[in-house]
Formats: sequence, structure tokens, C-alpha cells
Amino acid sequence: MKLRSERLPRACRRQPAAQGPGTEPAENCSHAALLAKAEELLAKRTAGGDPLAHFLKGQLYYEEGLYEEALIQFEKIKATDFQAMYQLGVMHYDGLGTKDDPEKGVEYMKKILETDSPKARHLKFAAAYNLGRAYYEGCGVKQSTKEAERLWLIAADHGNPKASVKAQSTLGMLYSVSVLKDLKKAFFWHSEACGNGNLESQGALGVMYLYGQGIRKNTKAALECLREAAERGNIYAQGHLVEYYYNRKFYSTAAAVAKRITENDDIDMLAKVTDCLPTYVAKGVAMAAFYLARCLQLGLGVQEDQAAAKKYYSKACLLDPAVASDLELAANLGRI
Repeated sequence: MKLRSERLPRACRRQPAAQGPGTEPAENCSHAALLAKAEELLAKRTAGGDPLAHFLKGQLYYEEGLYEEALIQFEKIKATDFQAMYQLGVMHYDGLGTKDDPEKGVEYMKKILETDSPKARHLKFAAAYNLGRAYYEGCGVKQSTKEAERLWLIAADHGNPKASVKAQSTLGMLYSVSVLKDLKKAFFWHSEACGNGNLESQGALGVMYLYGQGIRKNTKAALECLREAAERGNIYAQGHLVEYYYNRKFYSTAAAVAKRITENDDIDMLAKVTDCLPTYVAKGVAMAAFYLARCLQLGLGVQEDQAAAKKYYSKACLLDPAVASDLELAANLGRI
């Protein structure tokens, strides 16, 4: 599990240099020169006693993927700079520039959440979200879904758009599938997160409207949510649109959309690009693969191709066996 900050971007690892003399691209040379210049300017600011210089230098290294160097800078100011403390919490938890130490990462997050200092106020929502993740997965602390819920509610702050929108979306997921299942609460939190721009919750809302989960069934609202989420890259929403088109007998549209979805099945990459849970990305691709296989098997909207159908059925099973099994059962019962 990776901790996150909604205020600090994820690190971008430096690309390896090209091999051999004279083969390094010009843009890499330019980037190296810019990095050196930034280091020079920050060194001058440090020498001049600028209190922000160490953090800015640490953040520069963090962004470059130079985690050991970043750790050194953040360690120097952790006693007085809560932003540096937060970054150290993430780095110790995830083993960036140091050995994995989730307990230490949790300790830093708790310090930020519990301090009364106004200098830490802007970090509290992110710290509460991360602590909730730690408790939910039992990493660095004893597992507790109830404590995760409590912390995510703090981080979500009644739907405040300046709070952790990720926590709002996560609460929607929590109330959809966990032992705390409450679909009305799930709908509320997905609505709040969607209103604050969260892509994953927009897709989830579409599905809830489509099947009347936590809210009265509303096909028009469902399609509006699903189509907009799909256009923004939500694979789960795209998979449900394929299912909708297939069930409405728009087979050529279903097959065409499904084909586009299944052309890229790098789940981790898709999840990272869209900031959606890999589990739901996989479900979306699996749904698309199954319905494409169905169209190919029966010649619905496309030319019949049994070999291709078998390939896509296998892909669906590989990506999400539960989804594939449920859809296969529905097909055998004549429901699709």
C-alpha cells in the first residue's frame, strides 16, 4: 500500500541515462542543467538562512526520485517543519530512500493529526486519510475498519471540497462493500466526492443510479454519469456502458466500445493514470472482454469468430474471475 498526499504530487523518477558516449538526448542534458541550477540557487538560500530552503531542496530531490537525498533534507528540519514531517511519514511508510518502517510512518502521521499547531492545519486531512488506509489494511497498526471509518470521516470533513476528496470517495466504497455496508451512505459520499471532481465516484454514482442502489433507479442520470466518467477515462464506467449497450441490443456499439477498452489491459498503469482503484479498473476491462467475447461467439454486431471469442473469455477470467463467473452464469440462464 502506498500512502499519498493530496497536496504533494507523486514522485517522478528520473529516467535512466542513455548508454554510451554522446547518446544522451538533448532534453536530458537540459534537465540535468536545470537540476544543477536549482541546486545552486537553493544552496545559496540555505547559506543565507532561508528557513524554506531545506524543504524546497528536499522536495526537489523527492520529485526527481532521489529519495535518499530528499530524506537527508527533510530530516534536518522535521522538528520545525510539518510538511517535511509529513513527507518523512510517507517515505518511511513506503520505504522511499530508507528501509520500510510503516510503524514510524504512522507515528509521523499521528503527530500531524494530533498537533494544535496552525502550521500543520493544511496537512491534517491528508494525514487522516493516510492513517485510515493504514488502519483499514492493518499495516503499521492493528487492523480496524471502525477506526479507518472514523479517520476517513475526519478527512472527508462533511464533503468540504478543501478536505480530502479521496477520503470522501473511499467512504463511498467502504459503505458499498464492507461489513459497514449502507448504500444510502455510500450514495451520499460518492455524490460529495463526485461534486468535488472525483472520477472514481462519478463512475460509481452512475452504477448506483443504473441499478437503484442507495437511490431510486434513474437511467437518464445513470447514463449521464457513466458517459461523462467514461470520457474522462473511468474504465469501470466504460465496462458498465458496454453492458448497457449489449442489454439494449446495441451490439455493434457494445462491441466497438469493448474492443477499445480491451486494447490496453495494463491495469496498474490505467489505475495510476485515472487515480482509480486497480480492482475496479480490472472489473471494467473484464466486463468489456466478456461482452466482446459474447458478441464474437454469437456474431452479434460483429463477424462471428470463435477463436477470438475464446481469447476474450479467457482474458475476462484472468482479470476478474468473479465477474466472469457471474456473467457466464447469467448467460447460461438466458439473462444476457
